[in-house]
Amino acid sequence: MRERLGGGLTPLQILLAILCLKVSYCSSILGDEHNALVSIERSAVTPDISPSAEPQPFLPSLAPSPLMPFTNATVPKLSGLCSLNFSAAQSIMSMTATDCWASFAPYLANVVCCPQFDATLVILMGQSSKNSGMLALNATHSNHCLSDVITILEAQGANGTLQSICSVSPANLTAASCPIIDVNEFESSVDTSRLLTACEKINPVKECCDQTCQNAILDAAQKLSLNGMSSSDGIPISAEHSNGIDDCKNIVLRWLASKLDPSSANSVLRGLSNCNTNKVCPLKFPNITTLSKECEGLINSQTDCCEAMESYVSHLQEQSFLTNLQALNCAAYLGMKLQQANVSKNLYNLCHINLKDFSLQALSQESGCLLPSQPSDATFDQMSGISFMCDLNDNIAAPWPSSTSIVPWPSCNKTSKIPALPKASSAHCGACIEKLLVMLLFTTSLFLKMPP
Repeated sequence: MRERLGGGLTPLQILLAILCLKVSYCSSILGDEHNALVSIERSAVTPDISPSAEPQPFLPSLAPSPLMPFTNATVPKLSGLCSLNFSAAQSIMSMTATDCWASFAPYLANVVCCPQFDATLVILMGQSSKNSGMLALNATHSNHCLSDVITILEAQGANGTLQSICSVSPANLTAASCPIIDVNEFESSVDTSRLLTACEKINPVKECCDQTCQNAILDAAQKLSLNGMSSSDGIPISAEHSNGIDDCKNIVLRWLASKLDPSSANSVLRGLSNCNTNKVCPLKFPNITTLSKECEGLINSQTDCCEAMESYVSHLQEQSFLTNLQALNCAAYLGMKLQQANVSKNLYNLCHINLKDFSLQALSQESGCLLPSQPSDATFDQMSGISFMCDLNDNIAAPWPSSTSIVPWPSCNKTSKIPALPKASSAHCGACIEKLLVMLLFTTSLFLKMPP
């Protein structure tokens, strides 16, 4: 068990509550649903907000001034051996540094930081191919370039261990097993017109269901992996080609990034990554033996069972922010594992487990938040620090699975009964009651140095 600091708080919980945590509960004028606003402000004193002022929903700000490296960014010392055009993607790299801000990168990794880091690498490769004519680097060159990218991002405040956090290596900048990396050869091998039409601008919601751009990318990657020959010519795609197809998808994305401006390319890449992100649950689940013993069969003590459930869920709450769709998949996965362990009761209903309970928490169960299924980038300014959009799913019960087999929530099936999710963009709040929960003055470095 991790040692807790004064008041029974873990270092992570205190870190998330840096300076102050303010929660506002709002009653919607359109119905009985409730929305909440979480804001961790940069100033030590929370400013007064007029009750008549319309609140800005779901915008937590996570960066007090003692934690801001951006105001004193260091000049990065580069290798001088990388030919990537960093200036062509300067704004994208700044965005990445904010999304992967030092202390919070591990907790935003799977939903914001790593997708943005991956997109940045693709954009850098694509933009540089305009001059080099090549869509990949050799092994030696890729080592220097990845090191330089991380050095630049770290100088702007990003976490220095992005390679580990996002599982990225120099090989991500090479061709891997894709046989075609020359731009001219690429354009003579695939239907570039179809590819651009399908992918130059995507609807991030419809794309995840219709897969118009994804299918065009797959078709192009298959042709590249077979040296321009398509499976429609009578040559089946064998298992040996699967890795090659995945590697060629990266080449296709780089080519797309070379044909779009960096901002448009970033929007497309992030939209595509969200389709994959929302299909899975990224949490690591501890062993459920103790929990299942307390809750299996006819449950002798509801109190003991729910205490065991709350204790189990508390370990999940220390891992990562989730999107609302990821939380649905996590709830389905845990429910399935419990059913397989002879737990027949709906523990989510019995123990009042909500979707937000699967995401990262800060001090209070009321302050857990879920990111939208299409997470926005974090933003930085001198007044409010680091901010990102966050849906506070107030009392949306986690759905108990109807079977013991795990099936991702079919978000594209309009007949599926998916629990209602808050809509940050359309939230209309009436009278709001502000509740100051906690104010703590600590620095990130203090907690980064504390032993687990």
